Amino acid sequence: MASSTPLMMRLLGSSIQIAHRAGKIIREIMCRGDLGIVEKGKDDLQTEADRSAQRCIVASLARIFPGVTIIGEEGPSDLNVPDDWLITEGNSEFLEKHKCPEPLVDLKESEVVIWVDPLDGTSEYTQGFLERVTVLIGIAVNDRAVGGVIHQPYYQTDSGDLGRTIWGLKGCGSGGMVSVQPPSDRFLITTTRSHSNTIVQSALDALVPDEILRVGGAGYKVLQLLEGKAHAYVFASNGCKKWDTCAPEAVLEANGGTLTDMLGRHYQYGENVSFANSSGVLGTVAGVSHEDILSRIPDTVKQAMDKP
Repeated sequence: MASSTPLMMRLLGSSIQIAHRAGKIIREIMCRGDLGIVEKGKDDLQTEADRSAQRCIVASLARIFPGVTIIGEEGPSDLNVPDDWLITEGNSEFLEKHKCPEPLVDLKESEVVIWVDPLDGTSEYTQGFLERVTVLIGIAVNDRAVGGVIHQPYYQTDSGDLGRTIWGLKGCGSGGMVSVQPPSDRFLITTTRSHSNTIVQSALDALVPDEILRVGGAGYKVLQLLEGKAHAYVFASNGCKKWDTCAPEAVLEANGGTLTDMLGRHYQYGENVSFANSSGVLGTVAGVSHEDILSRIPDTVKQAMDKP
């Protein structure tokens, strides 16, 4: 990548390639059969694929962008990785075809925080719901999510190959898929598969959806919005973290959608923020009024979610 290419474009171009390599590692470990599962907490698993994919991502990004802050779900990583895990080139198609948004042209590495979820949907991975697994790399500038990559290691392309990488950059657009509008005659919601409670259900009931899709993984839920399978992503709980939502927020909003907490506030993604998204998640596609959805959420839910 030419040094004259703006930093933001080099960051996103590199993240596209790195996420693809991490996806290959995830598939390789699944093929070996021993997932190396450990329990980090209740309903919180980690596998060798989580650990290895993060090492690939963090080592590659740190090698190219030493001044950028990188926060990964799996904590500090051993950056001594096999040579074929190190990705040093950006995606040429992205770099050749797209121009950096003017406000980001003079970006400095010290202004960037990258949030990494090396394997979003670990429970899905261990249970065989492989199409729901994603690799998430989110790029934040001045506390806001501005760019992101969502990679699906097990997405089967028309040519029979495995893997799809969707990217988004606010002010530039998105690539990797063509978004589809959800049906106009039905209202569809995607939400958690395994972290429900009475508050979560109260929010869903108040919106009176025609159908509720219960799946794992924040990345996969946002892809459901972009694929036209749901109008809104509703999760009135503190069950996800900044690395779950940074990349999906950037990709969704680059497509004209919106992602906030359950009170309509955007999360902050600076290096010193709390990892927990303690006020839930609400995502909506372009063409759906985010404010209308917010207005229909009961006050009891909002009060339960009204946390810093």
